Amino acid sequence: MTTGEERDQECPEDGGDDDALTPRRKVRRFPTGPGVYLMKDGEGRVIYVGKAVNLRNRASSYFTAAAEVDRRTADLVLEIRDVDFIAAESEVDALLMEARLIKDIQPRFNSLLKDDKTFPYLQITTREDFPRVEFTRQPEASGVRLYGPFTSAGQLRGTIAVLQKIFRFRTCSLEIDEQDERWRWFRPCLLASINQCTAPCNLRISREDYREDIRRLRLFLDGGRPALLKELEEAMKQASRELRFEKAARIRDEIQALESLNLRGDLESHAQPEVFYTDPRKGLEGLRKLLGLSEIPRRIEGLDIAHLQGSETVASLVQFIDGLPFKPGYRKFRIQTVEGVDDFASMREVITRRFSRLNEEGDAFPDLLLIDGGKGQLNAVMETFQLLNITPPPTVSLAKREEEIYVPGASEPHRLSRHSWALRLLQYIRDEAHRFAQHYHHMLRRRSSLGEQSGRRRGKRRGDS
Repeated sequence: MTTGEERDQECPEDGGDDDALTPRRKVRRFPTGPGVYLMKDGEGRVIYVGKAVNLRNRASSYFTAAAEVDRRTADLVLEIRDVDFIAAESEVDALLMEARLIKDIQPRFNSLLKDDKTFPYLQITTREDFPRVEFTRQPEASGVRLYGPFTSAGQLRGTIAVLQKIFRFRTCSLEIDEQDERWRWFRPCLLASINQCTAPCNLRISREDYREDIRRLRLFLDGGRPALLKELEEAMKQASRELRFEKAARIRDEIQALESLNLRGDLESHAQPEVFYTDPRKGLEGLRKLLGLSEIPRRIEGLDIAHLQGSETVASLVQFIDGLPFKPGYRKFRIQTVEGVDDFASMREVITRRFSRLNEEGDAFPDLLLIDGGKGQLNAVMETFQLLNITPPPTVSLAKREEEIYVPGASEPHRLSRHSWALRLLQYIRDEAHRFAQHYHHMLRRRSSLGEQSGRRRGKRRGDS
């Protein structure tokens, strides 16, 4: 086997024409920004396409001793005779460019991505009045525009989250008919409130204007960012000439967001928690049937209790919209009225604080409330609603040991198949609430530890004086 070092000795020293350099030395001249790199064999054929936040660092990693023995890269490294790159303006652009090149070139070492439907895709529906943008591992055969496959589910989710802030498309599963006036009285989800969706579910945007936003999104996804920026600049000037200043301001914000994509950092930080084991749409429909609800529970809140070193108690509230985590809706509580460890009393306090405030401010309750625990926790919650004289939202509890679902008024819990989509969705919400509670718990523990250390230092200084 010829190693990278041996191949280097057969070629000219660095400083000559790029074409005369070995791949190992050629990558040292790559830029440090984002882009895609293309590995080629002795015939000049592209055998692998990859993306990078830092082209020089990522491409160089293939020409190390570790890469030559790693089972994931060893076969590829043996065949690399040349390497090129295409710079991108942002990590988002690099991710989309990688997917396009893999689809067009179908490199041999990317072959697992060609037909394997377990890899993630970005899917845009095309036959609806208001097209949906979706993350999917099972693309539809027709009626959609597909982008992918992508190599990273987390980065694709992060990309969707970033692009939604710019193009404000919907990601829900609603079937919206512009001619049905009943949609004018539909309650939009919180994405509309934080300006990440134009709320076609409430007919706040016309079919034509929404589809224009989707056209611009597709232009960007197809690699037309420069053309899109030029088009938006002209649209902003036109809106200003027509004295449509609100529209001009919105387009200005879109331009600024597109231009600052490269300043957004790691895409993974924008991604919602990954769901490998559940189908949100099927889970929501399963819950509707299980609980006898008239409509799918679009907004679900989950509560969990955690204890700080066996004494101080905290609680978390997580919010899911259309079966996916909605992080701006997360809340944390420091229990104030309960001494010692008492989950029932702690749950009562959280329910009182949360729902008294929603009731006083006239805010909508969740479509479903999930309590972490068994029948005892559920009864404590329902008694609290009764004492508050508040009509509760549909409420259930999920007991960890047997994963039983308790419903108010039912003598026996529901025991679903471990493969039930409804159970998997409830487990996901419960586990996310637990994760968020533990995160708050650990944060307070660190604060407590730092406070003790600071106190000891102050005490030592006082003693020394």
